[in-house]
Amino acid sequence: MKITIVCAGKLKEKYLHDGIIEYEKRLRSYADVSIIEINEERMKERPSAAEREETLRREGKRLRAKVPRDAYLIVLDISGEAYTSEELSAKIDRIGLEGQSHIVFLIGGPFGLSEEVRRAADLRLSFSRFTFPHQLIRLFLMEQIYRSFKISRGEPYHL
Repeated sequence: MKITIVCAGKLKEKYLHDGIIEYEKRLRSYADVSIIEINEERMKERPSAAEREETLRREGKRLRAKVPRDAYLIVLDISGEAYTSEELSAKIDRIGLEGQSHIVFLIGGPFGLSEEVRRAADLRLSFSRFTFPHQLIRLFLMEQIYRSFKISRGEPYHL
């Protein structure tokens, strides 16, 4: 299985970077994992609704350009479906059984996602109704992907 995380923004905090590196190491025995970062779009202090939409559209277009056509696209979206760890593990297993060997998780920038990105998703996944910094959610996602593989194999990490 190939897992790619496509995200807007660079990690700034060392503790987040270190945590992600740790989960990348742990995941090596389960999947080929890679992270693709694009630069965040800049937005002025008080944008109009049209300016906000245009900024999200530009960023979304650049994010989607990093997603291969044949990949299963999971977009992290606060208004998406909430899964338990067990349900996410089962979903990843089902995606593989249905013949998909590449899953892309997409994380937008601090301003959210364009409607085009949301519509392109095979699954819109919500981690919580809470709003989290997009850099922190990257670490949460890596941990949940790792947990999913451990659950799938009945290994003790999850228990």
